[in-house]
Amino acid sequence: MSEILVVGSLAYDTIETPSGKVERALGGSANYFSLAASLSAKVRVVGVVGEDYADSDKELLRARGVDLEGMFVAPGKTFHWEGAYAGDMNEAITKKTELNVFEAFDPDLPDSYKGTKFVFLANISPDLQVKVLDQVKSPVFVGMDTMNFWISSKIDDLKKTLSRVNVVLINEGEAKMLTGAKNAIEAAPKVCELGPQAIVIKRGEYGFLMYVKGEGYFILPAVPVADVVDPTGAGDTFAGGFFGYLAKLDRKPTFQDLKKACMHGTVLASFTIQDFSVRALAKVAPEALETRMGVYLKTVAHA
Repeated sequence: MSEILVVGSLAYDTIETPSGKVERALGGSANYFSLAASLSAKVRVVGVVGEDYADSDKELLRARGVDLEGMFVAPGKTFHWEGAYAGDMNEAITKKTELNVFEAFDPDLPDSYKGTKFVFLANISPDLQVKVLDQVKSPVFVGMDTMNFWISSKIDDLKKTLSRVNVVLINEGEAKMLTGAKNAIEAAPKVCELGPQAIVIKRGEYGFLMYVKGEGYFILPAVPVADVVDPTGAGDTFAGGFFGYLAKLDRKPTFQDLKKACMHGTVLASFTIQDFSVRALAKVAPEALETRMGVYLKTVAHA
């Protein structure tokens, strides 16, 4: 088993959906990723929190074996995001973003993290993603996420990051915006032309599309979940499950490895959306994951 380094946001979220509302619930890409990945591998977190970040929230990660040496506490308040979902809940409406201590986030990796073999750069500024890559030594497999804001405002820095990673995990809108393509099928190979060997396009309730250079496409639906409570963090959970599966194998991933990693991420994301915040994800046991994977395999199996 290899360790995974994740660099991303540690946050509190206020979220309203048709199922209700939560105030200042645990969120942020690094939290969702770590809770998912830690079911399969050791995780090392780099991020910044404020003085208001609860000890119980740190302990939640520690209890899963997550290394918090890279979690820095800065004077001030933790990053806070407020959003709402309506209708099909495929996209959040942002009501308020308070960067707080995250505004000055400057990732400085502990020496013990610099040799980590598997690295995931969550949705942070592309120049910070490059700074992280400049600090790690010969990683085996590197992945990244990004968002529309960085595509429109820092495309040159983003292309530098893309040229140095093995896989990019983004949603369909981001893939089309990045390439000018009309659909996900067209966008996937165009993203890979920018550097990555593979791309996974996250498609919410419709599952995912993966494209790997020299291999082609792999497309599957999501796990059927009728009662979605809160989709926040589903994409980061997918990424955590994806990387957790690969790090457990402790080798340069093959096409088959990447296929199974996608399925692992999809199944884990199906837990996250069944409650607010990280509540459902934090309770997932390996046995429950195995059971739901069995259900998913029956769903996608051919006759």
